[in-house]
Amino acid sequence: MSFDFHEPASIAEAVALAARFGTEARFLAGGTDLLVQIRRKRVAPRHVVSLHRVPGLDTIDANGEIRLGALVTHRALERAPAFQGALRALVEGARVVGGHQIRNVGTVGGNIVNASPAADVVPVLLVLDAAVTCVGPNGAREMKLDEFLLGPGETALRPDELLTSIRFPAPALRSATGFLKAGRRRAMEISVVCVAVWLSLDGDDRCAGVRISLGAVGPRALRSCDRPVESSPRTVSRSRTSAHRQPTGGFSWKHSFRARSGQR
Repeated sequence: MSFDFHEPASIAEAVALAARFGTEARFLAGGTDLLVQIRRKRVAPRHVVSLHRVPGLDTIDANGEIRLGALVTHRALERAPAFQGALRALVEGARVVGGHQIRNVGTVGGNIVNASPAADVVPVLLVLDAAVTCVGPNGAREMKLDEFLLGPGETALRPDELLTSIRFPAPALRSATGFLKAGRRRAMEISVVCVAVWLSLDGDDRCAGVRISLGAVGPRALRSCDRPVESSPRTVSRSRTSAHRQPTGGFSWKHSFRARSGQR
């Protein structure tokens, strides 16, 4: 099929094109999903709006609050120095998204808007209490990622809006994240189930808070636990021990757990 290809040079220009063409237009980020859908004739946009000339959408800002531009690739997440400690789950989630070619071009924003229940990075962003910024003709609005995701392939994004960034608080000093994925083979596999965890400790090494998110277990990725907890140091120790036990059988698992400021 044929379509008109547009290359706006600013967010305002991109939004104006979306408002002008409405449902006949699609934004092109990495293209790893959109181009496949076009070739399989699942979608037939008359206008494709590329975002690659729009400045600032591919940046990672880790000075204080963390901000990811919508065009940050999964490869960039893997390599970001800011995510090698307490935010290591972002690296582990990004690392199991497709093969190298997909991760080189696939974007975080595109992965979110695609709204696959089995998306690997989305559960990690949920436990980090991430929010997304959407820009439309009437300006910008922000909403929690947990509220943005509605169902398979469905989000709260309006036809004339562009998701521009994702932000979340910097990790607390005594906190860590973990990510697990189960698939039917070791690489380039859609999740059968995946789970992300955020954990914080108090000054006595007791678990002070926990968030758990799940993917591929329902119509959308969901946060199943978000609460302060009471535990003893022994409970934390047992949790660390059991986290390293790998299940056997036909599934493959990926795991990471890292802490900041001297945490084991």
